[in-house]
Amino acid sequence: MAPRAQLDKAAWSWAEDVTPEDVSEEHVELAYRINTPACRRGICRRNCKGNPNCLVGIGEKAWLGEIDGYTDDPNSERRDENAFVGLANLGATCYVNAFLQVWFHNLELRRSLYRCHVAPAQEPSDDDEAYEPRSISEHLRCLFALLQNSNRRHVDPCGLVTALGLDTGLQQDAQEFSKLFLTLLEDSLDPGLQKVIQKQFCGEFSYVTTCGRCGRVSPLPSTFYELELNIRGHKDLTECVSEFLEEEKLDGDNRYFCGGCRSKQNATRRIQLHSLPPTLNLQLMRFVFDRQTGHKKKLNAYVSFPELLDMGPFLEGTEGQRCMYELSAVLIHCGVTAYSGHYIAHVKDACTGDWYKFNDDETERMEGKALHLGVEEDIASNQSQKPRCNNHCSRDAYMLVYKVLEGQRDTGPSRTDAEVPAFLQRLVERDNLKFEEQCVKMADKRKQRMDKWKEVKELYELLPAADGQPYEFVPLDWLRTWLDKSAVTTEIDNSLCLCSHGKMHPGKVGEAKRVSLPAARLLYKRYGGGPRLDASSLCKECVAERCRVLRLKNQIAEDVKEVSSLVKSTHSGEGFWVGRASLRAWQRMALRQLEEGEQETKHGDEEETRTFNDDVLCSHGTLSTQIVERRLVPSGAWSTLRAYFPRAPEFGRWHQPCSRCFSREQEEKATASDQEDQLCNLFAERNRPRLTRWPRGTEVLYVVPACFVDEWRKFIRSPTKSPAVSSVDNSQLLCPHGGVTFSYDSLVDGGARRIALLWPDEWETVNRLFKVDRPISIHRSPRATPDDRVPPRYSTLPEPCRECREGLPVQRQKRDLREFARATIYIRKMKMVKQEANAMEQNGSSSDVEEERDRPPTEVDGDARGADYNESVDMVKRLKLDNGATGVAPGAAPHFEANHNSNNNDSNDNGVKTTEAVRRRSTRNRKRVGDKALTVSANQTLRELKLQIMSAFKVAPYDQNLSVDGQRLTDDSATLGGLGVTPSSTVVLTADEPIDGYQYETDRLYRARMPEEGFKGTGLLGY
Repeated sequence: MAPRAQLDKAAWSWAEDVTPEDVSEEHVELAYRINTPACRRGICRRNCKGNPNCLVGIGEKAWLGEIDGYTDDPNSERRDENAFVGLANLGATCYVNAFLQVWFHNLELRRSLYRCHVAPAQEPSDDDEAYEPRSISEHLRCLFALLQNSNRRHVDPCGLVTALGLDTGLQQDAQEFSKLFLTLLEDSLDPGLQKVIQKQFCGEFSYVTTCGRCGRVSPLPSTFYELELNIRGHKDLTECVSEFLEEEKLDGDNRYFCGGCRSKQNATRRIQLHSLPPTLNLQLMRFVFDRQTGHKKKLNAYVSFPELLDMGPFLEGTEGQRCMYELSAVLIHCGVTAYSGHYIAHVKDACTGDWYKFNDDETERMEGKALHLGVEEDIASNQSQKPRCNNHCSRDAYMLVYKVLEGQRDTGPSRTDAEVPAFLQRLVERDNLKFEEQCVKMADKRKQRMDKWKEVKELYELLPAADGQPYEFVPLDWLRTWLDKSAVTTEIDNSLCLCSHGKMHPGKVGEAKRVSLPAARLLYKRYGGGPRLDASSLCKECVAERCRVLRLKNQIAEDVKEVSSLVKSTHSGEGFWVGRASLRAWQRMALRQLEEGEQETKHGDEEETRTFNDDVLCSHGTLSTQIVERRLVPSGAWSTLRAYFPRAPEFGRWHQPCSRCFSREQEEKATASDQEDQLCNLFAERNRPRLTRWPRGTEVLYVVPACFVDEWRKFIRSPTKSPAVSSVDNSQLLCPHGGVTFSYDSLVDGGARRIALLWPDEWETVNRLFKVDRPISIHRSPRATPDDRVPPRYSTLPEPCRECREGLPVQRQKRDLREFARATIYIRKMKMVKQEANAMEQNGSSSDVEEERDRPPTEVDGDARGADYNESVDMVKRLKLDNGATGVAPGAAPHFEANHNSNNNDSNDNGVKTTEAVRRRSTRNRKRVGDKALTVSANQTLRELKLQIMSAFKVAPYDQNLSVDGQRLTDDSATLGGLGVTPSSTVVLTADEPIDGYQYETDRLYRARMPEEGFKGTGLLGY
């Protein structure tokens, strides 16, 4: 179909040859496009607004397919029989879901959580719908109960994730989450059940160090919840375990301090396994640190692991130990990098022995009772890494979970004994009831969709109106709402398509569609509304008016040339007054009026017609006296203009100007002439007093605002155009306290532009002619004697306000510093003092350490001390050469305080002047080597600044300690202007970094227990 503009042009092409009086019914149907061909589906890709017969692209496509594809099945969210329940992914929480499924299938852990004591007051009753779990253990057991007995296909772990304070959009390390969560869970359990975690997951080993000289053996006992195995260069799990336990030599700089030899000696160190837990977690260290790139990377090497693992060869003193383990879970990290990917859990059902794949909300039972890792194991079977019988091979396996064989377990409850407590079961049943209600609502919605689908299928075929058949107009927006799945269909409203005659507006035909009479009857019967617009609603009056407007638009170009020619030609006789501004803009005004006439149903817009020739009117509504603002045009030109502006004011040459305006102008001219005569020197700016050359014989000069003199001169020059001045506003030269905002000296220095000086006789005249609110004067005190060389004194009345004059520049300067839009600041990274860092590491909770951190950072040795420190050292060296003595001990570095007290002596004990006394350095901030410049604004928050610093220094925001001028910046939501950060400020940055120098045992324990930075600020660290 042709574009809308072409359709409009074709619909009104007849208007050039037909006058408004000759418009017929045929012309009306052409204007409303009744016979325009309808569009066909498949040919027209979108709806043609200019064609009322186009019913394509209004939303029908969503309803013309099969109903099953467009409705929700209430059973799609229902749990299948004998299937496990999945967990919804909240964004990037797949690592949480994977471990939750592994822990849920640990029956001993699940039973322990179910046995956890709950106070009777906290137990939810049948009528208590507002029960909210408090501790982590309560959240976890509620989630386990839902995973066990819920009717849903998957449940939402939002409560537990929110309680932990995890960022759902940030993926973390699964192994680190496991360690921290088990520790937190153990702390939240009852005292009688706290040992369950240790009993299930905790084993014992020792770091055994043997002195190479005396043979002394030094064991260091420790516990573990998982074994971290290196996989680089290994293809089999047993090789990884063997390397973990192999002996290590300590020599060279890494020698061991022997307590027996009382000195550092060469030694050997190895790990001895003493006991293994029932659930053995083996962490395959796929994420390693790459020293070349400075980032973590993933090792995608294949590793083979068995379903039955014999740990007997690795234990020392295995009498009575349970050594045979069977594979119970495999955690998979899908992805090639360490910073992205997806976690999946393969878990073996402890009751049936079947393997299941848990991928967030999707659960899948594997065929048979064997573990299938999918495509990667199939690829490995075709390569050299082909696994042996009952072995598996994977390059994405991240953690392996083994359980001791059933025959070696301690006697206890049955494996299938994991009954949900009554109060938890009530919560599950309540959630199941809500789910069933949702299913009912979903079924009702599905029924409504099916009914709507049938309705649309029935009515859409009836919508097109055949040629010569009865029809009605229906708004296009309503039809789109009717075909919109998400919108609620209201009654049909045709009021926006009506003209002033209550019929169909011809300009609104593109916003409505012509439908058949049977379809219109069904739509109005089901939805109601109105008024109904049929063939009798075509408005002939509006079509005729539109025809007139179009003819005028085509004629206006010729009329512009005609009017211009008539106005320029000389003419005699009578004419009509037209405003010069209206005469220049009449074409634009006429076009705008005609365009509005096409949209409005009435002839023109009254407000616009009054604008033409309104510039010849005075305030009384008659002919203005300003003859320069109007022009006399011939009668022929005026007749053409009147055809476009029939309501324009008409004034012939014989009309007299407004008598009241004429009288007022005469009075204003007389007033201006009188004031000019009395203040002729002020008007002509002759013989004016000057402060730099005070006139002799005059002791006082008066002050008025310069703007008063400027406005008064405008009135004198043009009394009929400029308003008269009636008062002198001297209050603008006064402060709120009543004092003047200037002094004699400030006026002499160039501040006299705002004022005008008057002679005493001129001041008397001004007081008589105008209303003065407050007199302001400058006085000169007479000399004591004619020969006195003491300069005269000058004063003002009122006196200057000292408070405002002194405070205004300071306030303006402070405001400019705190309201900058783009400015440069400097970031200086400092190292933390070693003693302070050690104190923070050893006494992390000490209040003294926190007070030390609140102090401004101290610069350290090396280049970080900056140029000022080197200058100070050089100065001391020069003083030592000049005086032969110094207060610094030989070989010792001189010590300088960062801030000197004003009461300190400028000399040291030996009488030598210090650097502060010899050279006073500027206290302003200086950019040093290593400082980085950042562009910031005053309304930028501290959090946004930390993100900029992270990009520049690679320091995470939570590791940044910022300060300005010794004041720490802690409020991340505060703006930089509010925190006192000004242009060219130096922001000092100290970063939390690990401390070197620990012994081997402490370092290993430190790495095993310290969390990753990604969990800072979460509930996993007790925050």
